[in-house]
Amino acid sequence: MAYYGKCIETVIEKLDTFTPKRDNPEQFLEAVATSLQVLSPQTQSFVLEVLSGCLEYQKLLTIVVDAFYVEDGRLCLRVDHSRFMVICYLATFLLEELGFQLFCNIIKSQPVDKMCKFLRFFFNPVHLCSWIKDEWSLIYEPAHVKENWIDPLMRWQPKVQELISHLEGMSASQSSPLKTKAKVTEPKEFNLTAPRPRTIPAPEPVPVVAKPRPVPQSTYQPPKEQQQLETVKRHNRRKAEELLLRANIEELRCAMPRSCGEPVQGSKQQLRLQFPPRIRKTPKLTFYRPDNVPVKLNTTAILREGALYQRQVEQELQRVDKLVDGAGDFSEFLEWQKKMQAKDREEQLAASECRRLQGKLSHEEAVLARQSLMQENKQRVEQQKEQMAKLMLQHAERRLREDRSRKELVEQVIEGQKNVKAAQTKLAKGRRQTVQEVIEESRGLLRRRAQAAQEEQRRRCELISQLRALETQPTRKGKLVDLTQTPGYGLEGEMSIVELRERLALLKENQRRKEEEKRDQIIQGKRTKSQELQNTVEQISLCRAAMGRSAALRWEEKKALAAAREAPSQDERVQQLRRRISERAAERSRQAALLHVSAPRAAGPKPRAQLEAQHWLELERSRERRLQALQQGGSGPGPARRLEAA
Repeated sequence: MAYYGKCIETVIEKLDTFTPKRDNPEQFLEAVATSLQVLSPQTQSFVLEVLSGCLEYQKLLTIVVDAFYVEDGRLCLRVDHSRFMVICYLATFLLEELGFQLFCNIIKSQPVDKMCKFLRFFFNPVHLCSWIKDEWSLIYEPAHVKENWIDPLMRWQPKVQELISHLEGMSASQSSPLKTKAKVTEPKEFNLTAPRPRTIPAPEPVPVVAKPRPVPQSTYQPPKEQQQLETVKRHNRRKAEELLLRANIEELRCAMPRSCGEPVQGSKQQLRLQFPPRIRKTPKLTFYRPDNVPVKLNTTAILREGALYQRQVEQELQRVDKLVDGAGDFSEFLEWQKKMQAKDREEQLAASECRRLQGKLSHEEAVLARQSLMQENKQRVEQQKEQMAKLMLQHAERRLREDRSRKELVEQVIEGQKNVKAAQTKLAKGRRQTVQEVIEESRGLLRRRAQAAQEEQRRRCELISQLRALETQPTRKGKLVDLTQTPGYGLEGEMSIVELRERLALLKENQRRKEEEKRDQIIQGKRTKSQELQNTVEQISLCRAAMGRSAALRWEEKKALAAAREAPSQDERVQQLRRRISERAAERSRQAALLHVSAPRAAGPKPRAQLEAQHWLELERSRERRLQALQQGGSGPGPARRLEAA
């Protein structure tokens, strides 16, 4: 068995080294025969026969072995793939020639468990007669496969089943050895030195913690910002109430002209808009903004604005009725409210001016601190320059030493490369020769392929010419049809083509008549709606003109009030902050002059200083503009914007 096992291992070893994509089978067998010359002639012939058969029928053997790995051999290693291929070849092609006894000796020389699994899978009658036969028939003729391979395997199947049972008994006897009583190991303790008792450490002194600062009382008090927000909220609410009262009092008085002798109607009477005579043209309302840009209103905007003016007229009539019935007037309350608002506005202007001056004062102090910091930085820069000069000298010396060592290394590498060039030249020559052979072979394949393509093209051209000749033969087309004849299928409502066309013409005429009536109704509705829109447009024009005149009068009154409030503020806090700012500016100019004298090379400020100065200048200008806007805040927008908003 050892002899057979050695032969099979030799075949498996050589088969593992074969690569189908890279090696040629004939050249591979020649190389194997050369390497097996040290063995006996009988061994050489057996190894070469089995190896050549495995290479020839590699597709058939691979189908069986791959299926074995998928089903029963999932726990087997892929290293044994060649071993299973050799056993499959011996069982399929050489079992009759070797004999069953020699085949059993070869199987027993291999691992018992692996052979049991593979033989049970391969000699299963269900597998042989079903998918193995079908897969092999796709490669070879079905009759040849059944007669020469499947039928002999089915004849040997009972004896192989006995062999499998014998191998299973051998594996069971090997896996259950006799149990012998072994002496139980008794553990012994280690002879270790007893550790010394640990000393009790002295207690550490308790550190004295510094007394913390008490919690400030401001933590339990509400912040000032919240109080300021509440103040601003109350001021805004009072201002909104004033605007609401003013709008209710002055709303649409100019839109209700009355004669001197006309009596006032009762509180329940409603005033309706009196429309002028109807105009048949389509309404197109166009208004002009102050910049002479026309604004066209669509139908929805016209109706919405007409309804708004109607509601305003009704509300004004209700308010007049209430006044007639004895309701109170808010004129005294409004005067008191205006005085309080003027007082609050003056306080707000003074506070904003104080904040602006405080920001300017902090800017002057920051400039003074920056100038002192610049002097200190200059001294540090001089020291850094001296240290940098010393470091540069040391770095230059180190670079010279590194350049010398690098040049020596380059010379050594050049000497080593001179010996490598000869070997590279020889290798390149061999590669060029191989490439030339591959190119010649590919050219031959291309020529054969081109000839086959030409032959196929010629055959297709002949087939196309035959088809075209068949198509050119005359055929009888068309059929005489009588349009007045009824088909006669016996269906209900059956009619001829002529009758069908007449009925369709009548249906189209009825449909056209209905469309004309619908179109007339739509045109009449559009005319009625256009007339209503024209009347609404004219009423809107009258209301807008009246509202523009009232807005212009209110603007003139507010402008007169704003002119009276533009007097400069005389607050003591503002005057004191201005004096402090002038002192800080003078001190800053003196320090700047000293700095320019001490450093003549610095002709002007640095770009960062210029940017900061420009930033503070813009900030000061924005605060001045905001102060002017607050001084004119009570006057409201101009008459042009009032008219546009109306």
